[in-house]
Amino acid sequence: MIFTEEMLASMKKVEAAREANIALEPRRMTAEEKEKLLADYHPDYKDAGFTTIRIGGNKGQKCPVELNEMLEGRSRVLDMKVDLDKVDYDVDVLVIGGGGAGSSAAIEAHAAGANVMIVTKLRIGDANTMMAEGGIQAADKPGDSPAQHYLDVMGGGHYCNRPELVKKLVSDGPEAIQWLNKLGVEFDKAEDGTMITTHGGGTSRKRMHAAADYSGAEIMRTLRDEVLNRGIPVVDFTAAIELILDENGHAAGAVLLNMETGEVRVARAKCVILATGGAGRMHYQGFPTSNHYGATADGLVLAYRAGAKLLYQDTLQYHPTGVAFPKQIYGALVTEKVRSMGAKLVNSEGEVYVHPLETRDVNAAALIRECSTNGKGVPTPDGGRAVWLDTPMIDMIHGEGTLEKRLPAMLRMYLKFGIDMRKTPILVYPTLHYQNGGIEITVDGQSGVENLFVAGEAVGGIHGRNRLMGNSLLDIIVFGRNAGQQAAKKAKGVTVGKLSLEHVNRYEAELEALGVKDQAPSPKLLPDYTRKF
Repeated sequence: MIFTEEMLASMKKVEAAREANIALEPRRMTAEEKEKLLADYHPDYKDAGFTTIRIGGNKGQKCPVELNEMLEGRSRVLDMKVDLDKVDYDVDVLVIGGGGAGSSAAIEAHAAGANVMIVTKLRIGDANTMMAEGGIQAADKPGDSPAQHYLDVMGGGHYCNRPELVKKLVSDGPEAIQWLNKLGVEFDKAEDGTMITTHGGGTSRKRMHAAADYSGAEIMRTLRDEVLNRGIPVVDFTAAIELILDENGHAAGAVLLNMETGEVRVARAKCVILATGGAGRMHYQGFPTSNHYGATADGLVLAYRAGAKLLYQDTLQYHPTGVAFPKQIYGALVTEKVRSMGAKLVNSEGEVYVHPLETRDVNAAALIRECSTNGKGVPTPDGGRAVWLDTPMIDMIHGEGTLEKRLPAMLRMYLKFGIDMRKTPILVYPTLHYQNGGIEITVDGQSGVENLFVAGEAVGGIHGRNRLMGNSLLDIIVFGRNAGQQAAKKAKGVTVGKLSLEHVNRYEAELEALGVKDQAPSPKLLPDYTRKF
């Protein structure tokens, strides 16, 4: 038996209420209700998970404890012999990160005539892009507009977004979709060739473009092929462990560490693009994560030591529907597309307790409330609590075979463990999904450090304090392309000065003056899952 007796008893209540719940239209919360819910239950509001930054440009600001440990960590280069006079790679544009943002940046920099190279600590495509399921937003249909998309993004981000970044995101969105389409992304389309679009949480229009439920994988496949077809050099299994500045304080390359051999290499560049992704594998506050293995906030740490500022580093996105059972896939993403197709969140008593398409932070907080204060969570075998996502509703609403056609990857994932989500609801709980904050940039993609550009999840400000579904895939394309274009343009007028790591020594001296001891190696690079006995 897969489910416990307690789970089965709760499931019967869900089944009994299913037809009534399908017809039920839960009301949307008021702004005041949302704010109170978030303050009471969202992890971003839990003081124990945060500390105060004591060094650098964001000194005095709130920061996750785990990230701060890296900001106060010991640079790996301090215990290595690094010869900056021996340059192993010399390029116009160095892209650090091989996900969607890095690949988009490299493609555009190469198209602009730059000598560009990608370095990535895993393999090209081993990134959160590959794991994105639901789709990519863009206002390219009649009855929609970038202006309406702008309002949705700002509202979803609690109006903390940088307006100029949001304007670029939504304005360049339709072109980004066409660019991907021309490169060969197989978007879902109607018989007449029109792209099929759906709603997402917090969206006022149907503007979610998808490729079944493997949208990110399809986009990453296409971008990776384009990088390789263009002959852009890719250095796999090699991490950037420190940024190199020149004598003028401008970004001028990176110290690289081969993750397999331990060899250290020096890359010199006229411009550097950080596209290092998110932080899920930091496991803030002990949460599981939907992120890929290398998501350890490296870019934030490297840029901060080099003098860049962070923005909204205290806000993370906990996707409301992570797998809570079975334990073999605990924390894996259950795409929001499931809810956009009609499946509702139901507590242990068979009650629909929230509108399924409230924004992600609101839905996550409401789910945590059901499992704690309200006492209506379903017990899981490992001692946790969860709620039901009533997936059989999808075929009941749209017709038999719909779930299998639109969510094939997710169906296969659950079938491996004997759970048929066409017939059985699934158990979910919030999972650490996205780094809302990151490095502060201007609209051209440049950080506060000259010649250091940033793209993708490592950027702060685009999504404010909460991201809407589908805007991450749009973000990596719009701002990845932008960073590549701008870096290639900037590189034409750059003369690199004498290479230096003096900023690292100054930073360490400041930490010593603060009395910081027992430092962890920084950046983290990979999570440590070794068992402690």
